Amino acid sequence: QVQLVESGGGLVQAGGSLRLSCAASGRTFNRPAMCWFRHAPGQEREFVAVSSRSSDSTYYADSVKGRFTISRDNTKNTVYLQMNSLKPEDTAVYYCAGSTTYYRLTSLSSYDLWGQGTQVTVSS
Repeated sequence: QVQLVESGGGLVQAGGSLRLSCAASGRTFNRPAMCWFRHAPGQEREFVAVSSRSSDSTYYADSVKGRFTISRDNTKNTVYLQMNSLKPEDTAVYYCAGSTTYYRLTSLSSYDLWGQGTQVTVSS
């Protein structure tokens, strides 16, 4: 059973914007935190952004601060990643994930619920 489904990826030019969505099964959305990771060619999967269940606590990787915004709509069981001022180095498969803990939220080991990813490609 698919529990997290990402959508919204695509091909955009540098400077453009995309909004990613992550739809979760209702009973699986009640997690301490939801986050986005990304996996670029030749790179390890890296943390992008995380949000608490109430959306009153967020944290971003330095590489995306000021450009990306994570948000969530608990009534729709959906988490979003608004990506502005996109750069070619943002090209990656973006994954949504749910945490098992309130701690170590930039670590892969803190997440056990993953989507299959959505491709984001930024051309120069």
